[in-house]
Amino acid sequence: MTADTAPELPGFLGVATSLTGRRWVGPDPAQERAAEALAQTTGLDLALCGVLARRGVPGPEVAAFLDPKLRDLLPDPRDLKDMTHAADRICAALDARQRIAVFADYDVDGGASAALLLRYLRALGMAATLYVPDRIDEGYGPNAPAMAHLAASHDLILCVDCGTLSHDAIAAAEGADVIVLDHHLGGETLPPALAVVNPNRADEAGALGHLCAAGVVFLTLVEVNRQRRAAQAPCPDLMALLDLVALATVADVAPLTGVNRAFVRSGLQVMHRRGNAGIVALADVAGLDREPTARHLGFALGPRINAGGRIGQADLGARLLACDDRDQAAEIAARLDAENTRRREMEAAVREAALAQAEARGSDGALSWAAGDGWHPGVVGIVAARLVEVTGQPAVVIGFDGDAGKGSGRSVAGADLGAAVQRLVREGLIAKGGGHPMAAGLSLSRSQLIPAMARLSELLAIPGGGPRTAKDLRIDGVVLPGAMQPDIVTRLDRAGPYGQGAPVPRFALPGVMLYAARQIGSGHLKISFGEGGGPRREGIAFGAYDRGFGQAVEACVGRPLHLAGTLDLNHWNGRTNVQLRLDDAALVDG
Repeated sequence: MTADTAPELPGFLGVATSLTGRRWVGPDPAQERAAEALAQTTGLDLALCGVLARRGVPGPEVAAFLDPKLRDLLPDPRDLKDMTHAADRICAALDARQRIAVFADYDVDGGASAALLLRYLRALGMAATLYVPDRIDEGYGPNAPAMAHLAASHDLILCVDCGTLSHDAIAAAEGADVIVLDHHLGGETLPPALAVVNPNRADEAGALGHLCAAGVVFLTLVEVNRQRRAAQAPCPDLMALLDLVALATVADVAPLTGVNRAFVRSGLQVMHRRGNAGIVALADVAGLDREPTARHLGFALGPRINAGGRIGQADLGARLLACDDRDQAAEIAARLDAENTRRREMEAAVREAALAQAEARGSDGALSWAAGDGWHPGVVGIVAARLVEVTGQPAVVIGFDGDAGKGSGRSVAGADLGAAVQRLVREGLIAKGGGHPMAAGLSLSRSQLIPAMARLSELLAIPGGGPRTAKDLRIDGVVLPGAMQPDIVTRLDRAGPYGQGAPVPRFALPGVMLYAARQIGSGHLKISFGEGGGPRREGIAFGAYDRGFGQAVEACVGRPLHLAGTLDLNHWNGRTNVQLRLDDAALVDG
């Protein structure tokens, strides 16, 4: 029997087609055996060992994995090209007390990168000029007028989370040295900067390509501190700045592996000490009264910081993260919270129209996309992320103002969206664009729209494998409602933080009775379930009604279902319970 004629394996728990149309795939047998072996040799519980086995952690390395130390995982900054030149020039500027400007992108990564530099310089008694371009008027990255203006009154310009493709703009900075600290994909040539420190330069090996811009800035400051210590000069405490690196790493959807995992684990500990006035103010306005988690960074803090760059004042996020005055921080945080509320309202309208377009267009290709007149450039990226959630495919959403379109895309693991968009630029199919594997931006005309999207779909298709779809849902194990106790989440958290590249373990709850299901908030699904005479448990599925999932589950009330999702702690009225973050459901005979 050939591979082409081999029958498809049965779904886990017999689920060949779930309520979302997916087949469930159970744990890998080899990984299950490895997990059992780890449990025997380490004495750890099987659920945690399952996570370790899926990550490929051998027994001798378990202790170090569960307690990652930044000092053990931090790479040598000098492994990055141009790092020595960049650090030398920054040290010279510090010694001579020269005038420094920071040109930053308007998202969380750019704001956190800028705040890292501003706080570092402030610790040495120096101030820097912050410049964040307006998304609408100036667009992404350095532009020639702004760079020329900064160069007229500064000796050194640090471009963070941008600049790798900005040849003309950097050339316009006559009379000042320019250093680029970035992570976006580079082109065949580098801009005329003094140094371009970027793990995703074309001539880099890519070993540190998973870093966000704030990670690159942090490594640069590590090297600056090394040189200053050698010169017996004062060195600011970099460990106290790891909350900024953690925030940027999660919000920019960088994979939580290697040093990134240590950045986030250590950064969350720093954040819990509430030393950054801006982050404290933002956490307070978001109602976060618990120890922060990676989920809080991605879903509560990150969107509020981004709101300024998306639809409000572009530099608000960076100013907040660099702020030491608690009253001023509270004022900025309140403004960002209000902008975030306005952003959600704008996003809802665009999301509804984009989902309708994507559904009508179908998913025969490897890309979901939508475009519309008047769609605000500040929300198209968020809507693209929603399309990814619904379709399981890379997605691009474009807003047009007249003939000019500005779009943003989000991707899935294994589909390098940034490289594909850059290919469109080289082929002349769009005006400009760039990004990194998981996210990208682009500009194009109306006449370019259809051919560009068709070509992008071709570029994102798996070679020889047809379109990329979300037909399978991977299940990591089984849990019963009675076992949904806080201690299981606490144990699993030891292998965290979870996020991009390190997914939260997903469990199946077989044959539970669905007691209730209803819509709450803006299209979210709330359920109650249990088994036999055991305790009732609750679950939630965010945005379930946008994709028809909520309605399908509601129709199953009073029937036994298989449920699949992740376990999360829910704090309410002084009590802590485990709730299921529902990803999918299936009829017991499905």
